[in-house]
Amino acid sequence: MAGIGFELRKLLRQDSYFALVRAYSYAGLISSGPWVLSIVGLVVIGILSNSIVAPSILVTQFQVSVTYLIAGSLILTGMVQLSFTRWVSDRLYEKKSDMIVPNFAGVLLVINLVGGTAAVVLAFTAFREEGAWYRMLMVAGFVTLCDIWIATIFMSGLKFYKTIVALFGGGYALSVLLAMLLSEWGRDGLLAGYVLGQFLMLAGMLFIVLRSFPADKLVAFDCFAPGAMLPSLMAVGFLYNLAIWVDKMIFWYTPQTSSWVVGPLRASVIYDLPIFLAYLSIIPGMAVFLVRFETDFVEWYDSFYNTVRDGGSLEEIARMRDGMTLAIRQGLFDIVKIQTLAVLLMVVFAPALFERLGISALNLPLFYVDAVAASVQVALLAVMNVFFYLDRRRSVLAVVALLVVLNIVLTFASIQLGVSFYGYGFALAMLASLVFGLLLLEHKLSRLEYETFMLQ
Repeated sequence: MAGIGFELRKLLRQDSYFALVRAYSYAGLISSGPWVLSIVGLVVIGILSNSIVAPSILVTQFQVSVTYLIAGSLILTGMVQLSFTRWVSDRLYEKKSDMIVPNFAGVLLVINLVGGTAAVVLAFTAFREEGAWYRMLMVAGFVTLCDIWIATIFMSGLKFYKTIVALFGGGYALSVLLAMLLSEWGRDGLLAGYVLGQFLMLAGMLFIVLRSFPADKLVAFDCFAPGAMLPSLMAVGFLYNLAIWVDKMIFWYTPQTSSWVVGPLRASVIYDLPIFLAYLSIIPGMAVFLVRFETDFVEWYDSFYNTVRDGGSLEEIARMRDGMTLAIRQGLFDIVKIQTLAVLLMVVFAPALFERLGISALNLPLFYVDAVAASVQVALLAVMNVFFYLDRRRSVLAVVALLVVLNIVLTFASIQLGVSFYGYGFALAMLASLVFGLLLLEHKLSRLEYETFMLQ
């Protein structure tokens, strides 16, 4: 994410309130834009189609189907998202940009074969009672979303941040428009419009990537050579996406917290909507996270390693390390402050929002817990980001592995304890993982000079 820091520092150097607002707005848009547009797009399609598509269960089937497509595609592609981005970064550093596009095509081909095969098998087994159009659209949607996540992380690694947000905005606008135009065909029409909009967004991504980099061959698989992609990053990507979705899956397939929707797919009315809406509250925290960590922290980080490379004194190196530590603490403190304010605003305005959206007020307590949990997740992302900068991949792996285990165990426990405890499993898992990550980070920073010099 260092490229974002360059843009932010350029804005902040203007030293004006307008520049400060622009910097935070830019950071919030870049960090939160794609997933906010994803959530809002699905909600808008649901609201607009409720008065058109009857019965309303067909709209629910569409939204649940897309939710499963997003969850499954993120978990599957998580294994290559971070690791392939690192591989691309290494090739750019080596001035071997001609290898990038062929291997990007190779990754897409492998993901399409694996994901497409799995989707087709499920379409003819688990979804055999559903119509042919629905099954075909689910297969096409799953493959398309897999490709979109790979293309998005690939373009992020190449610093095409504004382009990504613009493409997501255009793609989801098209999905909403096409879904409405095809809504007279019910669930399948909504799904067809959504998938077609996503496909057009993917086509735009591929066009920009192919135009930006030269290539002397169509497909290559160098990134799949033994040792080319780091196994630790593959595990981190997979486990992090699994950790984010596993509590939802448990609620979906626990009989007392869910109901059947379509095919083998189930949903939890009491759990799903509050937690997805809660994620909208973390936009301010993500903006602060990017601004503080990609400016203050990165400057001290660069100073520390430049001092090491230039043969600075131990006293200078220690001072840079202390500055880096202070920047991390201040950044985390700012995230806590802004997210506390965001949660308080949610407490004030959520009742009116829920009433406007037609959501039962009984969901408010769970929404508040989820808003706190999502806020803690922002701080956890900041800690993980520091570990990535320090190239402590095993530390990140330990944190996300703990998050997966705790989220599973505590979510099951919260269900057994009853409705009043729903959401606390996810929140406590996030909090415990954050505390563990902070303790691990403090230990790493206290040994930073030793590990920098003695473990090379």
